[in-house]
Parts: sequence; structure tokens; C-alpha cells
Amino acid sequence: MAYLTGIAVTAFGKHPGRGPVDLMEEAALAALADAALPREAIDGLISGYATTYPHLMMGTVMAERLAIRPRHAHQAQVGGATGAAAIILARHLIAAGACRHVLVVGGENRLTGQSRDDAVKTLAGVGHPIHEVPLGASIPSYYALVAARYLHETGASEADLAELAVLMRRHAADHPGAQLKKPLTVDEVLASKPIATPLKFLDCCPISDGAAAVVVSAEPAGAAVIRLAGWGEAHTHQHVSEMPDDVGVGAKLAAAQAFETAGRKTADMRLLGLYDSFTPTLAIFLEAFGFAQPGRAGIAARDGRFSRDGALPLNLHGGLMSFGHPGVAGFLAHVVEVVRQMRGEAGRRQVKDAPLAYCHADGGVFSSHAGLVLERTA
Repeated sequence: MAYLTGIAVTAFGKHPGRGPVDLMEEAALAALADAALPREAIDGLISGYATTYPHLMMGTVMAERLAIRPRHAHQAQVGGATGAAAIILARHLIAAGACRHVLVVGGENRLTGQSRDDAVKTLAGVGHPIHEVPLGASIPSYYALVAARYLHETGASEADLAELAVLMRRHAADHPGAQLKKPLTVDEVLASKPIATPLKFLDCCPISDGAAAVVVSAEPAGAAVIRLAGWGEAHTHQHVSEMPDDVGVGAKLAAAQAFETAGRKTADMRLLGLYDSFTPTLAIFLEAFGFAQPGRAGIAARDGRFSRDGALPLNLHGGLMSFGHPGVAGFLAHVVEVVRQMRGEAGRRQVKDAPLAYCHADGGVFSSHAGLVLERTA
């Protein structure tokens, strides 16, 4: 058994003068306090990578900063799926008897710690070094190819995708730590600056500073017990030119594993925390998992299915699209929000009841997938 006993997230946005290690330290200490654990109780540490601080040994860098001596420490690096994969790794360490309390932490100062051009160049490196990167492609352009295919195959419209950006902004407005809170309309999304057709500026998540942390433990703690009931991963390709015919196949495989290990099914879920780097990312996931019909994720969002009072509340902190995206911490913030909701600690964002939740992240361009089924058992 593995339980999520401690959670923390900083505000996302601008943190001038603070580096990744500073931000991760803040989130880590807050997560330890949330778990009511002293530093010396942490015997495992999995740190995310940071593009603004590309140290080869970030795990031991963070152990040093936190003044802890874990029995296991390393840096995980699977792109946007890193946070989810690290939580799964923490569970495996606990199941193997190697650790009892594993700290998972990620953070970065992508907004203030590097130029926009450097950020674009770094992220573009996921492309093929011969067949893609030399052509000037970037992460938005890779996702634009996927978006164009999605629209063609499903008959969905760009306005349908825009509904998802509008929803994420509406949810972010209720969170004090969100980077973007100004209300959006579909027309504003459609009229925003073109980035890579069919993606517009407001179809894309912002670059952010921030950090988040989760403590995974062998035993529950606190009044609300949140168990990692199911987990799954799938790694189908790296480069867009090698993407499977079914863009969502990796997501489907990882989710199927997660539901199987949890002994649950899609219909059991009551809360969602899904990676949303671009509006088509979210649409494809919602439809791949069966939470929306093909081509109708945006319509379902417009009709209230994924709102706080809907059947499947989604990314109630605003997701990457509006809460912000500082690398590895981006998805960890989804987990933090889901756990807060399951504990009943989300204040004005609180849903009525959420005993089961599904969280999912991808790295690269639908390349690496990791899914988590979380269950409240007390």
C-alpha cells in the first residue's frame, strides 16, 4: 500500500530572484509539514529535472539543500509525465521495502530564469535531431500537427477546443495561487495571436515559475486517507514522425493499467486531474479515456460536464492552461488539487464528494504516459 500523506504547491507565475532549488525547497518543506513528518523521516527522494538548472544530480542537490540523508535519491526525467512517473516510482520503492516515506518534488523558474527563446529552444529538443529539429519545429508546432489531425478525424472545431481554455480559466479564477485569472470567452481564444495553426496563443499553457511536492508513504496519516489505488505507464514513441496511428493509444494503455490495478473502471471516477499543455491535449485525453465522446470534449465542457458542479469536475485549480506550467511541478499541482478536493480542503472550489479520482500526464508529444487512480478510504 502507498498513500499520499503530504502535499504542497507554491503560487505559480513570477518569482524573480528565486531559482529551482529555492522553489523546490519551499514546496518540499510545506509538504513535510502537511504530512506532519520531520525531515529525518524522509528516506527516499525523487526530484524532477529543471531546464534552468540542468544539474546531473538534482536528487542529491535537493537532499543537500533539505539537510536529509535518504537511502534512495535520484532525478527523474520523462518530460511532462515526470511527476506522475515519480509518484509511481515512489510507490514501487515502498512496495519493495526500500523506503517508507518518499518525497517527490519538482520546480523551476522558467518564466524569470531564462529568455522566451531559450525556453522554446530547450523544449524543441524533444524533436528528432535530424528530421525535425533542424526544420525549426517547436513544441507548439508539434502539438499543432496533432491538433490538425484531431480536428480532421473527429469533426470538432477550433471553437470546441477553445471551450476547454475557457473552462480552465474559469476554474483558475477561484484559486489564489493561479497565474492567469482574467475571464476568457471562446471568441477571445479564437481571436488570439496565431502560434502554429490551428493553435492560437490562448490554446497554449503559459510558461511559469513555481514548485510542488508530494509525500508518498507506506502508512496513512491524517483524518483523510488518500491511497494510490492504481497506476499505469506507457511509452510508445519519442518523435512526432514515429507517432502511432492512434494518437491516444499510449494514454489508453496507461489508463487501462491504472484502472486494472485499482480494480476500478472509467465510470467509477468522480474527479479528474488531466495534463492540459494545449487545448487538444486535454480534448484527446478526455476522449481517449471515455470521459467524452469522440470530437465532443469541448461541447461537453460547454455543457457543464467538467465544471465544479458537473458530473466529472476537471482541473479545478485551472490546470496548466491557467494555473501555470513550470515544468515538472505543473502536473504535480494537478495532484495537489485533487488531494485537496478529496480531503475536503479546497474552500470555495470544493466539490460535493470525490472518493475516486483519475490523474494523468504525458511527456514529449503524447510519448510517455503515466496515470494514477487515487481513492479516499477514510
